[in-house]
Amino acid sequence: MKTAERVSRDVSDNFVFQRSKLAYVTARNYVKGRVLEIGTGTGYGVEILASVADSYITLDKYCAVDKSSLPENVEFRECKVPPLPFDDESFDTVVSFQVIEHIKHDKELVREVLRVLRRGGRFVVTTPNRPMSLTRNPWHVREYDAYELEMLLSEFANVERLGVSGRDKVWEYYEKNRESVRRIMRYDLLDLQHRLPRWMLQLPYDMLNRINRRRLHSKNVELTETISMDDYVIEEVSDRSFDLFYVATK
Repeated sequence: MKTAERVSRDVSDNFVFQRSKLAYVTARNYVKGRVLEIGTGTGYGVEILASVADSYITLDKYCAVDKSSLPENVEFRECKVPPLPFDDESFDTVVSFQVIEHIKHDKELVREVLRVLRRGGRFVVTTPNRPMSLTRNPWHVREYDAYELEMLLSEFANVERLGVSGRDKVWEYYEKNRESVRRIMRYDLLDLQHRLPRWMLQLPYDMLNRINRRRLHSKNVELTETISMDDYVIEEVSDRSFDLFYVATK
C-alpha cells in the first residue's frame, strides 16, 4: 500500500527518513539473538538490524519489500497484528518503529510482545511524540506523549525513556514545515480535521502531505537534502523530542 506514511528514500522525505534510520542504527545497541520486527514498511532498516541478529522475522500487513533481496537470515511474513503468530518466549528482541500509533488494540499488542519475549528480552519501540505533531494524522489511531507510552509499557520490568531530538538544521526545517502546514490548515475553517472520521481524511491528508513535502523541498533544496542522521540525537525524552524511543525490558 503506497502512502506517505511509508517512509521512503524520496528526497522530499529526507527529514523523516534520516531520523527513522537513526532509530534502527541506535537499536543495534539493544538487539541480539532471535529478533522479531513488527512493521516492515519499505524495509529500509532490515539489513541494519539483521546484521547483528542470529535470525530475523519481520511482519507487515502489506508487502512493500522485495523479498528476494532480503539477507539470508531474514524471513518476511505478511499478517495483521495483534495477535502475534508465535510461541511463548520465542524471541530475544522485538522491535517496532512508527507502528504502534496505527494499532487499534495497542494494549493487546504490548501483551503479545511480552508473551513472545524471553525473560530479560527487550522491546524497542518508537512512535511520534504527540506534543510535536503539527496537525491531526488520520492514519494514526492515536498518538502518545512520554507519560502515556510509559503507562502502556508499565507491565515491563524496566522502561528506558529516550527521545529523538534535532539539532539546528532540523529545527530550521521543522519551523518551515510548521509555517507551511499552518498556511494549509487556515482553509479548514470548520475544523474538519477533528470533526470527520479518520477514513474520510486519509486520502486528502496523504495528497496534501506529499504536496507539502515536495514544495518544501523545491524551495529549500540544500536544507532538505543535507539533513543527515548526525543532525538528530537520541537523548532523554522531552516534549521537544520528535519521536519517543523506548526500550522496555521483560
